[in-house]
Amino acid sequence: MDWCHYRFRSVWNLRAEPAVVYAALERVQDYPAWWPQVREVTPLDDHSGTARFRSLLPYDLVITARERSRDPERGVLAITMTGDLDGWARWTLTSAPDGGTRARYDQEVDVRKPLLRRLAVPGRPLLLLNHALMMRAGSRGLAARLDREGPHPARP
Repeated sequence: MDWCHYRFRSVWNLRAEPAVVYAALERVQDYPAWWPQVREVTPLDDHSGTARFRSLLPYDLVITARERSRDPERGVLAITMTGDLDGWARWTLTSAPDGGTRARYDQEVDVRKPLLRRLAVPGRPLLLLNHALMMRAGSRGLAARLDREGPHPARP
């Protein structure tokens, strides 16, 4: 087993319709306004940027993200990332039976940050907890933001 390799899946159930959730998720530069652990997003061009994350544990992760897929019709947003984490992440949005959105987040990464690599075995449970807390805060933050913004018509 590669102790520095992680696969994550999170599901967010949101009350807004998929087109509204998609519009919010594709505005990556706004993430720090509603996702507390996303500390900074800096665009590099129309298809890439850097992001700095910090959750419960006392370290920052910095990545460069490049757009891999942007498909509003299928509800898919995907990136590749390099830096402290190398790999990919993908949002897949589907309509929920209640009229809301099921937002599935899949991520597969290798940790490259030297300190985290040295602590890979004893620190793995903490890294998993850290990620789970970050995703829970993101789900709550986006839900609150969408509630504040109110109902939105679907985009054409």
